[in-house]
Amino acid sequence: MWRRRQNPSENAVRPDAVQAATALAHHLQNGGDLAPVQVADLPLADGEIAYADVTCSVARFYGSDIVYPRPAGYFEDHPAFGRRLVPNHRLDARRRQQAEAAANPQWRDHTPARVVLTSTGVRLRPSGSPTWMPFDHALLSGVTAGQPEVVLSYSVCAPLLLSGQPAPWLGVAIEHLRHSAC
Repeated sequence: MWRRRQNPSENAVRPDAVQAATALAHHLQNGGDLAPVQVADLPLADGEIAYADVTCSVARFYGSDIVYPRPAGYFEDHPAFGRRLVPNHRLDARRRQQAEAAANPQWRDHTPARVVLTSTGVRLRPSGSPTWMPFDHALLSGVTAGQPEVVLSYSVCAPLLLSGQPAPWLGVAIEHLRHSAC
């Protein structure tokens, strides 16, 4: 099995990200707290405090409706029957399988986004969008941390994938905020 060639800067980024997440975990375990940051263009609710303002790659995990393609075929001039449509069953079957595979649940809508971690949740603004999408900690049902990514599972919507250099740090901070709110 082959792997894509990695950019040397990616190898330098990952150890720093993991080291920052480990340092934050030790800091929080020893009684430390998250440091607040200022976010100018995000209106915060009363008592809401911002702890991080970063850019990540985000995606959502969901399925979609199956859109079946029109039947394929070609026209043939038959000497006895005249011009008629001859169906192409193999192409139809392949197109149906592709449509069904495309509709299966998978990570979709990959886009870079600005992510602000606050005391009440994660605020997300996809690039090119003027609106913020709220993901509250109260609705969070699970946090799964991978090496370069964090998956946030919610009880009312599709899971959210945060990936990139700040993702390990965000995973540790979100877990801390989630458990300290209980």
